[in-house]
Amino acid sequence: MITPTGFREYDARWKYPDDINLPGITALGLGLGTQMHRRGIEPVIAVGNDYRDYSLSIKNALMLGLMQAGIHVKDIGPALSPMAYFAQFHLDAPAVAMVTASHNPNGWTGVKMGFERPLTHGPDEMNELRDIVLNGEGEARDGGKYEFIHGVREAYLDDLVGDFKMTRKLKVVCATGNGTASAFAPELFKRLGVEVVDSHNQLDYTFPNYNPNPEAMEMLHDMSGSVKASGADFALGFDGDGDRCGVVDDEGEEIFADKVGVIMARDLAKIYPGATFVADVKSTGLYASDPELQKYDIKADYWKTGHSHMKRRVKEIGALAGFEKSGHYFLAEPIGRGYDCGMRVAVEICKLMDRNPDMSMSDLRRALPRTWATPTMSPYAADTEKYDILERLVEKLVAKHDAGEQIGGRAIKEVVTVNGARVILDNGAWGLVRASSNTPNLVVVCESPTSEEEMRAIFKDIDDVIRTEPGVGEYDQTI
Repeated sequence: MITPTGFREYDARWKYPDDINLPGITALGLGLGTQMHRRGIEPVIAVGNDYRDYSLSIKNALMLGLMQAGIHVKDIGPALSPMAYFAQFHLDAPAVAMVTASHNPNGWTGVKMGFERPLTHGPDEMNELRDIVLNGEGEARDGGKYEFIHGVREAYLDDLVGDFKMTRKLKVVCATGNGTASAFAPELFKRLGVEVVDSHNQLDYTFPNYNPNPEAMEMLHDMSGSVKASGADFALGFDGDGDRCGVVDDEGEEIFADKVGVIMARDLAKIYPGATFVADVKSTGLYASDPELQKYDIKADYWKTGHSHMKRRVKEIGALAGFEKSGHYFLAEPIGRGYDCGMRVAVEICKLMDRNPDMSMSDLRRALPRTWATPTMSPYAADTEKYDILERLVEKLVAKHDAGEQIGGRAIKEVVTVNGARVILDNGAWGLVRASSNTPNLVVVCESPTSEEEMRAIFKDIDDVIRTEPGVGEYDQTI
């Protein structure tokens, strides 16, 4: 049993066991192995799994299918997604498959996979894989074998830390929401010479406190409380598979990841003037407008949301880094290897603080030009309907622009349609609506460089357009 909607834009996700069963996962593995052979990929794959109670069963079923397809499976054990990506380099494995539902709540499972380091499957590869699996085109071959690889976790941590040690004292709240990062992040900070304030760092796949997702206000508020209670310098929070990082400063202020990206970009711009940074369409307009970045001749490139789209874009245009509002950061050579790694971001934030010993995280936040932004808000839209709904919404928003109508009391300068509709107003304010690639939702974000009132007015006008579609339901969170 495999529900077709589980094949998403850049990875696979299903409700388990409602939408996929173990034989279905084995068929997925057979299909993935067949895809490797069709593309001429050497039949060797690194495979890991996150820490959910059913992930090991899923991984075993997936590996069975891969071995049926004649693939040499290198099992790295329980892992973070970025540890699996690292294993591709460390083991010189041409392919990777990571069993994880990422930040989705319990009851979900999925696979993140890739053939070309540091990239993961995008829409073309996912569509090809879906057709192989659903059309029963998976081919059994001889040569499949299984090997368990010890020591990848230690090699991954060694690679992250290198020979770096903090020269300033730092006290950091480490928030993992009882997810897989619990087995990595606290040790990473200790190796850096950082004092750790633990926050839900015991592995517990029931997620007794909250679902680990540093984009959700519930987790950010909890991190804020920990900072205030402990007097920490800041808090770093990680999602269920450790490829995203969220930040709360020393005053307990939640800094959305796109603003953290600007703080990091400002620091990196001094070391790498003239660099290009990629930002996703949900991110702040500051990458293009910040005077500090302009001073160092930084080029901004706004691109499609989604870890595969962003990784690919960073590699294609030779960018130094990519920043996504959801907390995925893509740090390329010579900083990282181009894949999204919440642990790498944690290390680089600690290094940034070391390079700015007189600055607190709140100082760095206040140094940015002020803008008012909504959190990422997701109204329900069924997977089978959301893209059609979005297409109509984009048409309606483009029509508003063509008719000279206003949003939030301002003229529409342009509508960028590279990924949904980013409606840019005459003062640089904007509102975005796109379809979520991972869940049955639309995604809405708004930002104003002028005031909270204007931000709210933009959201109201965008939402009024969204409400013309009866297939759109309630928001998961709103302002």
